[in-house]
Amino acid sequence: MGIDFKEIITASMILFAVIDIVGSIPIIVDLRSRVGQIQSEKASIVAAAIMISFLFVGESILSLIGIDVNSFAVAGSFVLFFLALEMILGIRLYKDEEANTASIVPLAFPLIAGAGVMTTILSLKAEFKTINIVIAIILNIILVYIVLKSSGKIEKIIGSNGLGVIRKVFGVILLAIAVKLFASNVKGLFA
Repeated sequence: MGIDFKEIITASMILFAVIDIVGSIPIIVDLRSRVGQIQSEKASIVAAAIMISFLFVGESILSLIGIDVNSFAVAGSFVLFFLALEMILGIRLYKDEEANTASIVPLAFPLIAGAGVMTTILSLKAEFKTINIVIAIILNIILVYIVLKSSGKIEKIIGSNGLGVIRKVFGVILLAIAVKLFASNVKGLFA
């Protein structure tokens, strides 16, 4: 079967840092105040479906257009690097369109299962077994669901300063992950 708890924990932590659901609480709270009810179940299920589907067909799509996983992982390391810079420096490099509804867009995609997460999933596939990544995705989606359901309470408990600190800590972790991802996959480009 190939279930490896170390791989599951590592993949879960990487996905947790990239999804950054805790750092997204201010966005979630703002969405809820603008559109009313947030459909936590629907957003979580759709995000999980997007991530798991991309895990299985993403590589096929890449090979169809002639890109290998190592190249995608190196490109992904750059995306993660810039996401980490956004988190650490508090800047916005990527601007998204304003949303009118919080059902699927922008909650499930691109807030939870965005480009950074897709890149990370394929990058993880280059290093870990598929079953361990699927378990890591499911664990993260459970956590995402819990955070979506209790985002108001979490914001009151942690406060805006606490959320800022958490976002910066995960930014540094994500930066280290980006460097490791680049280093482990760049060799494959020249092999």
